[in-house]
Amino acid sequence: MKNVLHVTAVILTAALLAPFAAVAQSYPAKPVRVVIPWPPGGSNDVVGRLVLQKLSEWMGQQFVVDNRPGASGVVGSDVVAKAAPDGYTIMIHSTTHLGNAHLYKKLPYDTLKDFTGVGLLSAQPGVLTVHPSLPVKSVKEFIALAKARPGQILYSSSGNGSAPHLQMALLISMTGIKITHVPYKGGVPQVTALVSGETQASFATISTVIAHIRNGKLRPLGVGSVKPSKTLPGVPTISDAGVPGYEMAPWIGVYAPAGTPRNIIDRLNSEINKALAQPDIVQKLESQALDPLPSTPEEFNARIKADYEKYGKLIKLIGAKIE
Repeated sequence: MKNVLHVTAVILTAALLAPFAAVAQSYPAKPVRVVIPWPPGGSNDVVGRLVLQKLSEWMGQQFVVDNRPGASGVVGSDVVAKAAPDGYTIMIHSTTHLGNAHLYKKLPYDTLKDFTGVGLLSAQPGVLTVHPSLPVKSVKEFIALAKARPGQILYSSSGNGSAPHLQMALLISMTGIKITHVPYKGGVPQVTALVSGETQASFATISTVIAHIRNGKLRPLGVGSVKPSKTLPGVPTISDAGVPGYEMAPWIGVYAPAGTPRNIIDRLNSEINKALAQPDIVQKLESQALDPLPSTPEEFNARIKADYEKYGKLIKLIGAKIE
């Protein structure tokens, strides 16, 4: 009798799981929309397109990028939060997504409840960069000049609550300097403003400024990561260059609407990690200091919760708020 019951239970379990397995196996059955809530050309867009090209090749359907910039990613995030949780609308976004939850008085979605993490894509290290006209060549000289000219140095970011904004905000809070924030709608206009001299400084994602640094149009002073960047030899960390303990490690990842079937999440995660292990992808990402960060959904969701708290404390500390 026990054997009969056991066999019956196994059959019932298999019958219940079969539809889910079939969904994962047949997914995707049509093109997948990938919302990137930033303009084309920024680090989120660059990383996303590299990985999505592989997914399109391997999974038999196109992963179509839908750039939806605005309000530091809020516009695009809202589209994804309200999308059907069927795996056919996903999002590529950065740690800015978490900062927005604390920066905006009210959002049209719940940052933790309306999304689930699929997997990390890459690190997004930043570098304190200045226009060559600014008479500084080190972090210490920058801090000294900022203190001598309170409020006069303009710094650009890719938007309120963005990683570049928060990286500079942390530097401001740790050094007591006063410089003026000028937010732009994405990394490309942020860097364009700096190169043109419209702003004098920026804590930019390395990938967005590396070409300008190499041709002498911008000057790097220090990187925000724990270790120096291989992409910028000779450029020290901010911590080593005069602000002990400074460290911020932004990232870029893939999200799906909450309630997306776990089978689909796992399938996407597996293909993403496979793409991040391809030598050509690794080489292209590392050349721009966007080091691949493969992860499981559990690891990414744990990182989301931890950094949600970390960014919340930082934003409260600096008193930043958007109505």
